[in-house]
Amino acid sequence: MAALRLGDDIDDYCIKCKRLTNHVIIALVSDQPAKVRCRTCYNEGPFRNSEIPPSKKDLRKAALFNAVLESIPAAAPASEPAAKPKGRGK
Repeated sequence: MAALRLGDDIDDYCIKCKRLTNHVIIALVSDQPAKVRCRTCYNEGPFRNSEIPPSKKDLRKAALFNAVLESIPAAAPASEPAAKPKGRGK
């Protein structure tokens, strides 16, 4: 694949459109896109590498889950069950 240049089209996730759309590269750092502009809504933002960021709802769920886990005391290690006698049972 040819090296990326300013003005090239690239697919990326748009925060405003909330979908994967065509973007124009407007900044490069170390031959990697750093800033892009959506060709649908003209919103400029950082290049997200087509990864959808977690929603605020998902972030709240994760924070609540972690808070519940932290509130649970650490469990003591399970003791080994007592050995059964090896004699014959009646």
